[in-house]
Amino acid sequence: MSATLVSFPSGDVRRASTVSYAHPHPDGAVIVVAETPFHPVDHTWPDQPGDAGTVSAGADAVAVVEAVMAAVSDDGSFAVGSDIPVKRGAEGWTWLVGHRLAVTEVPEWLAPGASISLDVDAARRGGLSRGHTACHLASLALDLAVADLWRKDPGADALGNPDFEGRANQSSRIHEDGSVDEYRLGKSLRKAGFDTEMFAATLAERQERANAQLAAWVASGAPSAIEADGPTIIDRRRWKCALPEGDAVMLCGGTHVTSLNDFGSITVSLDLPDPQTLVMTTTVVPAS
Repeated sequence: MSATLVSFPSGDVRRASTVSYAHPHPDGAVIVVAETPFHPVDHTWPDQPGDAGTVSAGADAVAVVEAVMAAVSDDGSFAVGSDIPVKRGAEGWTWLVGHRLAVTEVPEWLAPGASISLDVDAARRGGLSRGHTACHLASLALDLAVADLWRKDPGADALGNPDFEGRANQSSRIHEDGSVDEYRLGKSLRKAGFDTEMFAATLAERQERANAQLAAWVASGAPSAIEADGPTIIDRRRWKCALPEGDAVMLCGGTHVTSLNDFGSITVSLDLPDPQTLVMTTTVVPAS
């Protein structure tokens, strides 16, 4: 079996393919195909949910609840998601996209070798793509909004500004038209030179700065794209956005919009539920 070929980086939501593996499972049967438009949730950094949709052949169809990462070893061991026992790229394993179905047993018409059509829920994909692009833009805007609070060099982000995101982010969860990011404002960040006390005292000002920057970027209508090193699920991919300040390029396995014209607005709210934690909630209003 070869690594799954993926077409979602180009924005594809429909593809004809052939079933290469089918596995019953109590949480939902999983099928693997040679080539898919479905974007899977990453089992190591599950920030963007996997695509949902349908697979069909003629009059037969079944819902895909979520696309997931899968892997098969040279000796035939098959694993899905968090059950994968090795790191990505480990020798002796082939990396795949699994399609978890809304049934526990594999329908007969989805046996290996069957020709099928795969259709992604395009509306949901669009919402997740806007959420993911907005998440990256929000992180860059936050980096700019707190750039003056560093007493030491923390390293640079994709626009060359002090990388608060890279230093402090603990989790990121993307949903349709938005995201929630959590940052740790603990002792290690203070040792790295970040003024957490001044940040807390000026939180409203930092939020205002970030939102002003986001409004300017949305108004620019900058092009946005995914660049891929190859066609398989394990080839590196990057998000690139030609912002007025320069090209922002980040390693990213998710899906994205093709232009910031897709946004009516992107706004963030910053909250400190405790002195050690910052929560940034990003909200998208799609373009009308």
